[in-house]
Amino acid sequence: MNDEVLNRIAAALERLAPAPVPAPDFNAADAFLWATAPERLEPVQDVSRVGIELLVGVDRSRDTLLENTRCFARGLPANNALLWGARGMGKSSLVKAAHARVVAEGLALKIVELAREDLPSVARLLALLRAAPEHRFLLFCDDLSFSHDDQHYKSLKAVLDGGIAGRPENVLFYATSNRRHLMPRDMIENERSSAINPGEAVEEKVSLSDRFGLWLGFHPCSQDQYLAMIRGYCEAHGLNIAEERLRAEAIEWQATRGSRSGRVAWQFFCDLAAREGVRLRA
Repeated sequence: MNDEVLNRIAAALERLAPAPVPAPDFNAADAFLWATAPERLEPVQDVSRVGIELLVGVDRSRDTLLENTRCFARGLPANNALLWGARGMGKSSLVKAAHARVVAEGLALKIVELAREDLPSVARLLALLRAAPEHRFLLFCDDLSFSHDDQHYKSLKAVLDGGIAGRPENVLFYATSNRRHLMPRDMIENERSSAINPGEAVEEKVSLSDRFGLWLGFHPCSQDQYLAMIRGYCEAHGLNIAEERLRAEAIEWQATRGSRSGRVAWQFFCDLAAREGVRLRA
């Protein structure tokens, strides 16, 4: 057998059994992104986030998540958290803001973002984080949900339950979703109506959300909360504008969008700042 054939066989074996993921320098940053093909942890120096003081109308969820995050960073017991509810109300912003506040308080905590599509590789990610017990990691998955034939939820159990080895003591999992049970209600009802045993048809998927110790609900904001969000952005970025004009233009903006939310408030503020020639502060 010549060298060319041997090299081809070796290359094929490497594709089937990729080399172990190299341990990153966890001191390089406080935030990391889990990437695949090839699998690696990429440090993120500038995280896209807003200050926790600018998140209006979610006081109870903010305080609960922040205290849970502090406990984990201090090495105390803490719960995995599912932030669910209305879109654009600051679920993912709250996770990133809570991490930033805890780090600013002098507590050592890393955040690692994991895409839903990369859940099948989570076991290898957990092994990598488990091998760094001197650090504590907040594993974050944004916009988590599952369709009728989606099998990714089975990989998620490795994070929530950890199997025979258990979840790494230095890893906590936060997820955001528009759905409380992580799957559409019509799919739940369809499976119940067509199954031989309706009570067990969707139990495996629906009970997945029960594995989160914290459920934090986010609901559509009122007009007063919407206006308070915009005023907060104006104050934070030094934009001075008459209250009557701000109110009138903000209400007109939300009317054209057909909804009110933190995201709509931020979009209006960006438009207003551009028209006023005000640059956004870092």
